[in-house]
Amino acid sequence: MRSPADIPDTRIRILEAAVNRFGQDGFDASLRAIAADVGVSAPAILKHFDSKEELRRACDEHVVDVIQKYKTEAMRSADLRATFLTQMAMVDEFQPLIRYVVRSLMTGGDAARNLLTDMYGEAERWMAEGVRTGVMRPSRDERARVKLTFSISLGWMLQSVLMADEDLGELDADFWRQTIHELMPPALELYTHGLLTDSTLLDAYVSGRTEPLSDSDPPASPPAGPGATPDTAGPDTA
Repeated sequence: MRSPADIPDTRIRILEAAVNRFGQDGFDASLRAIAADVGVSAPAILKHFDSKEELRRACDEHVVDVIQKYKTEAMRSADLRATFLTQMAMVDEFQPLIRYVVRSLMTGGDAARNLLTDMYGEAERWMAEGVRTGVMRPSRDERARVKLTFSISLGWMLQSVLMADEDLGELDADFWRQTIHELMPPALELYTHGLLTDSTLLDAYVSGRTEPLSDSDPPASPPAGPGATPDTAGPDTA
């Protein structure tokens, strides 16, 4: 049983219920449905949030704040392994937040762009903390790296939802657990060991040798036939 100090205040309970309801039913979900989930009246919600639009914006801020809290905790942890495993054991608790973010991205519009912008900003901060503590390597472009990592994690979630046979709101806890646990090994492998065996392509790109071909550049040579010499064989594609 929770002690009084552990019981969240009404505003937090409304936010948590709204995040869950919006994620399940979409942003057309009624204040009455959210109020029923909390055990209050719809007018009671409007005492804390002036409108449904303000409630959604507050939900965005709540989701970003929770993610920021746990990411920063991991970056500052003296025992990253233990912290990571503890947080992974909380996958079920994070499901409403993940579903809410996916719902927002699938809905699109200004609200989705605003949410992504806020998430990018907070991710830059916790990644900077990871660089400061030595957990992460610095990047040539920290903001671009943030966008890439989001593309991997959110892209994985989106494609998993789109490939499922059920609507987003119908996907159960097992689906989210499986989706996250499928993502983690390849993502951590990529983040830990990288993908390419050397820096050839990176060095070529940053030195300007990968500029797009112009219309005046000659087309690539056709594949060489048997017996062609190196001078006539065209570029090596091995």
